[in-house]
Amino acid sequence: MSATADPLHPAARITPELQPADPLLAHWLGQASLRLRREICWCWFQRSGREETGSGTLPPVTDPAAEGLDLVRYDGQKRVFFQQDATARYLTDCLDNDEPDPAGAPRGGFTELVRGLALPEADRFVLALAMLGRLDAAVGPVISACMNDLSRPWPTLALAQRLWEEPLAVTAVADPMHPLRRHGVLRLAGDDLSDWQCPLRVHATVAGVLSGESEGLPAGLVPVPAGGFAELDTDTTLLADRLAAQPPGGLQVIPLIGPRDSDFDRAAANVSAQLDAPLATFAETAMPAGESVFAAATVCWLLGHDLLLPEGWEQRFDSQTVNGLMALPLRCYAPSEDRKPLANIPSGHLLPALTLATPGYEQRRGLLLDGLGDRAAALGEAVDECARRFRLAPKAFRRAIRGLAYRRELDGNVLAEACRQEAVLFLGELAQPVTPRFAEEELVLPDAQWEQYREIIAAMRALTAVHYQWGAAQAWNDAGLSVMFAGPPGTGKTMAAEALARALDLPMFRVDLSQIVNKYVGETEKNLKRVFDAAESSDCLMFFDECDALFGKRTDVRDAHDRFANIEISYLLERMERFKGLAVLATNRRRDLDEAFMRRLRYIVEFPMPGEAERERIWRQSFPPRVDTSGLDFRYLARQFPFAGGHIRSVTLNASLQAAARHGASARRVELPEVLVAVKRELEKLGRAAGTEQFGRYRELLEQEVA
Repeated sequence: MSATADPLHPAARITPELQPADPLLAHWLGQASLRLRREICWCWFQRSGREETGSGTLPPVTDPAAEGLDLVRYDGQKRVFFQQDATARYLTDCLDNDEPDPAGAPRGGFTELVRGLALPEADRFVLALAMLGRLDAAVGPVISACMNDLSRPWPTLALAQRLWEEPLAVTAVADPMHPLRRHGVLRLAGDDLSDWQCPLRVHATVAGVLSGESEGLPAGLVPVPAGGFAELDTDTTLLADRLAAQPPGGLQVIPLIGPRDSDFDRAAANVSAQLDAPLATFAETAMPAGESVFAAATVCWLLGHDLLLPEGWEQRFDSQTVNGLMALPLRCYAPSEDRKPLANIPSGHLLPALTLATPGYEQRRGLLLDGLGDRAAALGEAVDECARRFRLAPKAFRRAIRGLAYRRELDGNVLAEACRQEAVLFLGELAQPVTPRFAEEELVLPDAQWEQYREIIAAMRALTAVHYQWGAAQAWNDAGLSVMFAGPPGTGKTMAAEALARALDLPMFRVDLSQIVNKYVGETEKNLKRVFDAAESSDCLMFFDECDALFGKRTDVRDAHDRFANIEISYLLERMERFKGLAVLATNRRRDLDEAFMRRLRYIVEFPMPGEAERERIWRQSFPPRVDTSGLDFRYLARQFPFAGGHIRSVTLNASLQAAARHGASARRVELPEVLVAVKRELEKLGRAAGTEQFGRYRELLEQEVA
């Protein structure tokens, strides 16, 4: 070993004090730096015909094509120059030193990589040259001068071939399946350039690990704590056994199938723990894309970690990104709600899926009790009610409870609202959210119907006790209630549904039948599935108006269309039985509905045309509360005109509008003439007789108005 055995001799660097923690990398960075310095000496001599003068300037730029053609011509002279020129000979002597002892090399660093892949010296040099371009900011102009092209200050395979004693050995790295490239350590960037001129790139994250400067996982990756479940289920242990018997030769994708916000991290950590493999995932604040994904996967492989992809990875990573990882020997856990995002992954890289079920009632209740701690006792049955009403995944429950950590006063309503904020109820264009406008005290119903209405409210409030304390949940599939409101138009079916939603504090959605029913075979079934699936996470009131258009009688099969129509209705009936919220179906034609469907309804409430007493109540409460109606004869209006409630509300609104226009907004009064005219217009709209003789003792008053 020469006196220059120290790989970081001053001549073996460009930037002073550039000393990576990995000793083998330091050695090979020195090899690259020394060769660059020696090449600069030769470039001075070749391009100017004289030795470097010591002025500190770089060699002049000449014609690159001419210089390339002269490589053979000057080969012998270059060898002689390296032996006779004092500076070049000194640099050559510095190159003649041994690799350092690898003891104490950092985990995942350059030394481990070289040993693990059994890289020959030419490959080590190419990688070190690329690392030099990444780590040393001063090397760019030196590279440009060596390559006789000031516009390209980056290391290339052409430069490596020029500097290395065996040019043919460097060509192996051009192969995309070369270990350095297949494992994502080294990349050739620049699609518009030939392989020889493409920049040799080592991602900054990978370079940090190879140099030994990054202790543990680099920024952007975080460890996933091991364990999480007291007992491992059979599926988890079987999967771990299979992975132990089948070490990754390329990318191994382990699908984790479950609802959004499931404990995917805990499930993956349990499998990795059985394999004694640490698990890493992406930090929530640093979601990578493109090359950063490759770099993160490479770092996990270098450090011996498994990788857990984030939820929603299929929306962030395109197929090219995923396919680029296929050659990397890495276990990768891919969470998803279903298997669709995995369709483009070759079957040879897919392992059996680990399925995470939606938490049942007892598990949801346990999550709430654990998160609330000592405060759970004061909430009493509200915890049980929230566990039934909100079918959230574990992480969603934890987020809801964390948001209440600093709240001094906590009751059941606050807990329910926190859980509701985590429930994603987005039904898109198939159903519209409805803000309830009416309270139950505004309903005008006969005694029998009012009693049924109160029974529905009581039943919904008793679901938790009956299902989970009495034990009916399994037999009834945790189902909620399906009720029907039947009656002529305007009798209060929609109003009653809104009052139910308000009384039970349920979000309400109106299903748009024009969007649900589709003429194409199978599309109606898909739309129904989207609606019911979207409503699974939380109790809600689903209101199907004029449901007979969708739930009509099943027909005898006479053609393919009838067969598929029956399939759609059967699917609907099956989903109705499993629906865990409150489904309210309104119809004007009860007789048209399928008998099998009727059997699945818990309540059927008939909404009759209101009698005279009910009509008078509706007339009185339908006008705006701040309007003076003392001049109206409500008893006469209720007796004379057998309107449904909806039509009475239409009359009162039209009369209010005309009264404001006639008397001025500040008057705030409605008089009988405006109401009589509005009644006449409503009768005409309904196609009924609307002559003045219909108005009895107020006939002359109406004639004066319409004259």
